[in-house]
Amino acid sequence: MTHWLTAEEWQAVELSLRVSSWATVVSLPFGIFVAYALARWRFPGRQLLNGVVHLPLILPPVVTGYLLLLTFGRRGPIGHFLYETFGIVFAFRWTGAALATGIMAFPLMVRAIRLAVEAVDPKLEQAAGTLGANRAMVFVTVTLPLILPGILAGSVLAFARAMGEFGATITFVSNIPGQTQTLPSAIYTVLQVPDGEAQAMRLVLISVVIAMAALFASEALARAVARRIGA
Repeated sequence: MTHWLTAEEWQAVELSLRVSSWATVVSLPFGIFVAYALARWRFPGRQLLNGVVHLPLILPPVVTGYLLLLTFGRRGPIGHFLYETFGIVFAFRWTGAALATGIMAFPLMVRAIRLAVEAVDPKLEQAAGTLGANRAMVFVTVTLPLILPGILAGSVLAFARAMGEFGATITFVSNIPGQTQTLPSAIYTVLQVPDGEAQAMRLVLISVVIAMAALFASEALARAVARRIGA
């Protein structure tokens, strides 16, 4: 693959994989918590939380990226605090791309996991509770194994969405080759150049291969988990 792609194209592929992987891994614990809270708990502001979680699906990606720039930029309230206190910078960094793609993919992850939690019979959790297990133990020993297929599905959806994110990323971290230029940004760049269709097609094919590989891996893992739960 390294001989088929140029050095710049390979950088975009590597950066996209890194950004999407980090976006998925870091957001997964939050996704599980929020999905479980929305599926099982009743609390003031529940509908507001549900709306905020799904807001990136409704807003134009450029708006989400601009809001991230206002919030996490060096002059933004959170960005300024992180920079002055810990020296952490998100704007115009690959870490900012991971943040943007993670936020854009978060609703899909939460929705898939929430559906899995809602499919678990609450009586199973109640039965474990009557045997003396606390809530944390019930979740770890009963709920979590049963929702593993949903977690895998949500993770793959989030990874695929992160791989394809463009609007929020380019608004928040720009399109800097070797630093913030992901696959979608690279495709956009080469399409602005005369006779760049062949180069764009190579990148498109790479995107398709990565997405299909992730999907097949998810299906295989889901079947293995289902067989183990059934056994």
